Amino acid sequence: MTENPVTCMPDTSIQQAAQWMVDGDCGALPVVDIDNKPLGVITDRDITCRIVAQGKDPYSLHVNDAMTHSTATVYRDTSLEDCRDLMEENQVRRMIVIDDEGAVCGMISQADLAQHMQAEDTAELVREVSAHTNTPSMIH
Repeated sequence: MTENPVTCMPDTSIQQAAQWMVDGDCGALPVVDIDNKPLGVITDRDITCRIVAQGKDPYSLHVNDAMTHSTATVYRDTSLEDCRDLMEENQVRRMIVIDDEGAVCGMISQADLAQHMQAEDTAELVREVSAHTNTPSMIH
């Protein structure tokens, strides 16, 4: 997992969130509250599809205008197999990792899992996540 990922708040500007993605070479930021508890996630795809493609002004909007308000989460000590199963079940490519207090402490992606899984398991993960898009639910 990526530890201590850059996070943003719902009132962060879209432009700032995009810049942090560029600076951090990542495609998603956890959206957190004042206590670093996850509220959702914003991705480069959210910005593209929900703001730019709809002709909205990205310089006048905030993360809350484009973010996914639900997110799949796992605890830091969740096994790779359980994480893979939850990604498949929720059809998500990334999951927010939380600590015992429920605060964001990391992000784990398909690519992270692929580095530690057999090729067949990686192929199954990609196939299952890509099969059909559902709205993820909060998972602990």
